[in-house]
Amino acid sequence: MAAKPHGGKLVERIEKKERREEAKEMPRKDISIDEARDSANIAHVVFSPLEGYMVREDFENVLIHGRLSNDLPWTIPIVMDVDREEIDKILEGDDIALFYNDAPIATMKVEEIFPYDKKGYATKVYKTESMEHPGVAQLFEKKNFLIGGKINLLNDVPTKFPNYKLWPKETRILFKARGWETIVGFQTRNAPHVGHEYVQKTALTFVDGLFINPLIGKKKKGDFKDEIIIATCEALFKNYYPKDAATIAILETEMRYAGPREAIFHAIIRKNYGCTHFIVGRDHAGVGNFYGPYEAQEIFYEDPDLGITPLFFESFFYCKKCGSVVNEKICPHGKEDRINFSGTKIREMLLQGRRLPEAMMRPEVADVILKAENPFVGA
Repeated sequence: MAAKPHGGKLVERIEKKERREEAKEMPRKDISIDEARDSANIAHVVFSPLEGYMVREDFENVLIHGRLSNDLPWTIPIVMDVDREEIDKILEGDDIALFYNDAPIATMKVEEIFPYDKKGYATKVYKTESMEHPGVAQLFEKKNFLIGGKINLLNDVPTKFPNYKLWPKETRILFKARGWETIVGFQTRNAPHVGHEYVQKTALTFVDGLFINPLIGKKKKGDFKDEIIIATCEALFKNYYPKDAATIAILETEMRYAGPREAIFHAIIRKNYGCTHFIVGRDHAGVGNFYGPYEAQEIFYEDPDLGITPLFFESFFYCKKCGSVVNEKICPHGKEDRINFSGTKIREMLLQGRRLPEAMMRPEVADVILKAENPFVGA
């Protein structure tokens, strides 16, 4: 059967429809699309057991110990930032309304307003204060205070990909209907290359079902656009996957690029969707050279009570002599026979309009990217 949600139970935070009009009379805070999506993720138990934005005790425990104040593993702060002008209008104990794009998204009971140390946050979560790190740069753009408190969702946030939008309650029904007792989750922010396919199918040999869960949301310059991620995953799935053993649904949140800590966070989310296993590859959620190649795997040994089984994969490549995707453990041949799945190299070739070798990327996937006018963020 599917994994129990993190914290043991699904607790939805959905407000009664009648409260939508009342929300218009409450003190108002305008929020970004990422905050709106994360409000929905809290309400629909993607971020279980959170029922709102973190208060100081949970926030500080997460930073220092990688756990909530109740000792449950949790590694990424889920917080709402405010500036001095905003908190002059908000008091602890107030009910406020969170608005996105002039529509009420959620109500929030303000339990606590507190300052925080951005440098300390950066050091603990990202292991660096370097502004070259996209997560750190984004953190230092945030306002100087945080408000914590439970939320109740008034309206779901519109999505560009409704055919691929499923909440944990729905994925759990789907997995049960398909008779899957063991499910492996796969996190991606990329268009899939042959290496991704190899990892997914290898993992699938050990479980009943594969849950491909692309991350849709804010990403750094040079990453694939959301539309490209969906279209390429769709092309691969349509042509190369057994339909009764795999499915795709999106996760709408921003990339934090927090490496090891984000790997744990991603595993918790997939546990909430119902996954019993989670694929952790080389440099999961990393960026540049800020983390060691297998640091995102090593952190899982610190949380044996996580409640989801990580599947670790070493660095892999296509060997011309072996004629397949392999790794150093099983391939005796030299580097001259290897085709590495370098994300940087793949992007460079695609930006030049060059078709990748089929050993690196399926032609149906490459066609989607090559036909797109601007497949990359900021291109």
